[in-house]
Amino acid sequence: MATWPVHSAWALRAMYPDGRADATARRLARLWAGVFARGLAPRRWVTLEVTGRQSGRIVRFPLGMADWDGHWYLVPMLGERCNWVQNVRAANGRAVLRHRGALACRLAEVPAGERSPIIRRYLQQVPGARPHIPVDPHAPLTEFDAIASRYPVFLVLPDDAPAPAAATTSGQASGLRQSGTV
Repeated sequence: MATWPVHSAWALRAMYPDGRADATARRLARLWAGVFARGLAPRRWVTLEVTGRQSGRIVRFPLGMADWDGHWYLVPMLGERCNWVQNVRAANGRAVLRHRGALACRLAEVPAGERSPIIRRYLQQVPGARPHIPVDPHAPLTEFDAIASRYPVFLVLPDDAPAPAAATTSGQASGLRQSGTV
């Protein structure tokens, strides 16, 4: 009997050579994007829809969100070069999150100095990301400080929320609370 292709941390990393998804990872991403968009998983699992920076078409990415200090955040397990990160930046943060419905939102990038606790929370809540981020989920924040500049963090804001001067974890920037629609 064949072994499931994602049975180990090594296998999970191998599906993303050079930080890009291979054919197996792309097939699984399409499957999970459909599952998450329909709301068949806990609400932290969503499908991000954003305009492709090269194609101009809507592209979908299944993602796990981290909740921290009353807000929701997206973190790319593959870091800066992640395709969805580049698309979100090209779209000026405009995107749609799907989970049993659609939420038009703006993703505001959090400054590197404020990312560490959010990345740690992300690793604690999204087990599939653990093989890709080189820090133990229970490590002290100083270890997360060392990698924070390589892993962008995006605060999820409702599309109609006023733009923050800078995305911040202080609690004032987002109108989308954990009890919100996502």
